[in-house]
Amino acid sequence: MDQGMELRGCVCRIKSSALELLSMEEDLVTDLDDDLWDLVRRDLQLKSTFLYIDLSRVIARNECEERREEITLLANDFFYFMDELSDAMASRSVSVVKVCYGKLARALREVVAAVAPPAAA
Repeated sequence: MDQGMELRGCVCRIKSSALELLSMEEDLVTDLDDDLWDLVRRDLQLKSTFLYIDLSRVIARNECEERREEITLLANDFFYFMDELSDAMASRSVSVVKVCYGKLARALREVVAAVAPPAAA
C-alpha cells in the first residue's frame, strides 16, 4: 500500500472518530442510568483505541521531526484528558464529566487541526 494513501486513511479515520466523539457531548452531560454509563464509557474507550492506532501511524510516518513532536504532545494531552473523562465516567458525576469532556474536546480539536493537511488555497 502506498504510504501516502495509508496516511490519508489514518487522517480520515482520525477526523471521523473526532466527529463521533464531539457528537457525544449530549450523551455525556446528562444523567444516565447505570447500564448507559458503562455503555458510553466503553464506546469512548473503543474510539480512543482507534484514535491511538491512527495517531501512532501518523506520528511514526511523519518525516518532519518538529511536526512529529507537536502531534505527539497534542496526542498525549488528548489521551490524558481521555483518561480523566473515563475516570469521571466511572464516578458517574455529571458535573465532573462536563468539565472533563470540555477539556477533552478542546484537546481533540487541536489534534485534528495538527494532523489535517492545510486546505488548498
